[in-house]
Formats: sequence, structure tokens, C-alpha cells
Amino acid sequence: MTASYDDFQKLDIRVGRIVAAEPFPEARKPALKLRVDFGGDLGVRRSSAQITRHYDPESLVGRQVLAVVNFPPRQIGPVRSEVLVLGVPDPEGEVVLVAPDREVPLGGRLF
Repeated sequence: MTASYDDFQKLDIRVGRIVAAEPFPEARKPALKLRVDFGGDLGVRRSSAQITRHYDPESLVGRQVLAVVNFPPRQIGPVRSEVLVLGVPDPEGEVVLVAPDREVPLGGRLF
């Protein structure tokens, strides 16, 4: 399936900073609950991410990540996930977070 540039522009992918991370024991698969600050009008949003293989909560706080911010919220157990934090699989299929390779302003849009 081919996507057009207009299709890509419909996705609002922004950079945010993880300001809180904690275990999510109620999740079916091992996951963490995240709070990500996108600055400006977007502010802090919640997410759930299955990233426990490579990340512990303490190592995540302060990291910049990329996330889709314009999907509708999704209820995941007791957590209302408001953004989709992006990652790619390592050779074993475990998630590695996608992030800018240098510090950038919060809320910056991927283009």
C-alpha cells in the first residue's frame, strides 16, 4: 500500500520529554505508564508503553521521545493512553524508543 504525503501530514508526531515513568502491573504484557511533556498547548500527556526489556522507569525520566499526539485516546486497563510513543524493534522484536539525536525544543513536529 502506498501512502501519499497528505497521508503523512495527517499524523501529528511531536517531540516530548518523559517527566514520569512507573510500572504498569495491571497490563496484560509488561509495560510502563508514562507522562510525557510536549510543552505549549499540548502540555503533559499520558501513555502506556511495552518497553520494559530495555528501559526501567528511572532511566526514562528526562529523555526526549517522539510520539503521535493526534490519535484518539485509548483505554488500556485503568490507564487512558493519550499519545502513542514511537519505537522500532531490535533483533529480538523488543521496542527501542525513537528520539532525536540531540536536544530539541519540546513540541517540535516531525516533518
